[in-house]
Amino acid sequence: MSTEHGDKDDPTQSTFSLMDEDHTLANSLRYILNQDSRVTFCGYSIPHPADARVNLRVQTTGDTAREVLVDSCQDLMLVCQHVRSTVDQAVMVFKSKQGVESMDIK
Repeated sequence: MSTEHGDKDDPTQSTFSLMDEDHTLANSLRYILNQDSRVTFCGYSIPHPADARVNLRVQTTGDTAREVLVDSCQDLMLVCQHVRSTVDQAVMVFKSKQGVESMDIK
C-alpha cells in the first residue's frame, strides 16, 4: 500500500510512502525512475530501521509524479520478467547439459 504526500498545487512533485518495503524495491525504483528523462529528481529514505516503510520522492519536468511512478513500476516489472526468463532459460540449458554429461559417464 502506498500513500502520497505532495504539493496540491504542483502534481509534478510528490513523496510516496511505500508500506512494508525496504531498500530492495526502493533502490530498484529509484534506478528506473532516474533513467526516465521526465524525472528531475528521485531519491528515497527509510525514516527508521524498525519501521518497514520507504519514502520515495519524485520530481518531474511536467508529467505528474504519480503517472511517472506508475510507468516506472511497469518498466521495473518488465525488467524483472526479462531477468526471470533469462535465468529460467539458463537453468534449462544447464540441466540439459547435465543430462547429456551423465549419459556420457556410462
